[in-house]
Amino acid sequence: MEIKKLDESIIEAYKKLDSTSVSDAMDKLGFNNSFYHLKPIVNGVVMCGQAFTVRYMPCGEVKGTVGDFLDDVEPGMVCVLDNGGRDYCTVWGDIMAMTAKMKGIAGTVIYGICRDVVAVRTLKYPIFSNDYWMVTGKDRVEVAEINGPVTIAGVKVMPGDLIFGDETGCLAVPYNRVEEVLEIAQNIEKKEDIIRNYVKNGITLREARKKTGYHHLQTKEYRNN
Repeated sequence: MEIKKLDESIIEAYKKLDSTSVSDAMDKLGFNNSFYHLKPIVNGVVMCGQAFTVRYMPCGEVKGTVGDFLDDVEPGMVCVLDNGGRDYCTVWGDIMAMTAKMKGIAGTVIYGICRDVVAVRTLKYPIFSNDYWMVTGKDRVEVAEINGPVTIAGVKVMPGDLIFGDETGCLAVPYNRVEEVLEIAQNIEKKEDIIRNYVKNGITLREARKKTGYHHLQTKEYRNN
């Protein structure tokens, strides 16, 4: 499947935002693709890029592979791995993190768990997962599909969707909604900066929020068709 590429300027603009503003912007548009309970393994890094998706399934009698897809991931993309939320075996470790870092891959999202966290943190390679544990996924799960639809914490992700993560969490923005979400998120951050300045200059928080319409920054917009 050919993945449509976003303009690099869009990726760079998202990197200046935070996940809370992007989440609020999606709420305003009437949807929210935040990945519930996925947390960063490495703090202090921002992950942003388009999704390269991988779906896993349990192994049968003939065992498949867990990670050979990595050679096909382009620089700047995010590996989005749907291991069905399994917490008894991993699908990502230090060798994959090292290889991904060398290739310029933007990060990895795992609906499931990873391992080798000491090495991953030393590399400062962005990983978001449900948890971590040491048991390998080899001979337990195998790749079922590459660059098809996957489900991450109840959210459908398609190849090419924008994936964003920071210390607060991670989420997906559908490819065809990327620009409108960006515009709204930027506006939300501007309004929040205005509130901060108001408060620093002696205006009460209640009045600052009223002046900027804070309580409705993320309220869903109803549009007439």
